[in-house]
Amino acid sequence: MNFREAKIEDIKQMQIIRNAVTENILSNPDLLPGKDYEEFMFERGKGWVCEIENQIVGFSIVDLKENNVWALFLLPGFEKQGIGRQLHDIMVDWYFTQTRDTIWLGTTPKTRADMFYRRAGWKETGMHGEDEIKFEMTFEKWTAANNH
Repeated sequence: MNFREAKIEDIKQMQIIRNAVTENILSNPDLLPGKDYEEFMFERGKGWVCEIENQIVGFSIVDLKENNVWALFLLPGFEKQGIGRQLHDIMVDWYFTQTRDTIWLGTTPKTRADMFYRRAGWKETGMHGEDEIKFEMTFEKWTAANNH
């Protein structure tokens, strides 16, 4: 298992993962072209991938401009192995080396992602749009919980 920063050549595999998920499914995958990944990974923030035997099985991307988690997805079948948590922790650790601003994300209620973020210590702060829960993580809470 290898975790590393995402590169431009990883985008195609990241899109395959994003379109393979069984929860938080995109209504139209064409609405999220490769140039969006490129912008979020290299202009707005940063991304990471997890590789197993040269196959990317998960990725995360954080957006410094909007202070939010833009993406954290795994290929089906690779859940519950600690990959998502490690991608999450790498991403949030890096985010808080760049800024002390509270980070947020939105996810669908009553999903694995909802439970994942609660277990990781995120605080529900209301709704994001009509159908997503908004979660937040403060610098203080993150550093206290992770002994930084």
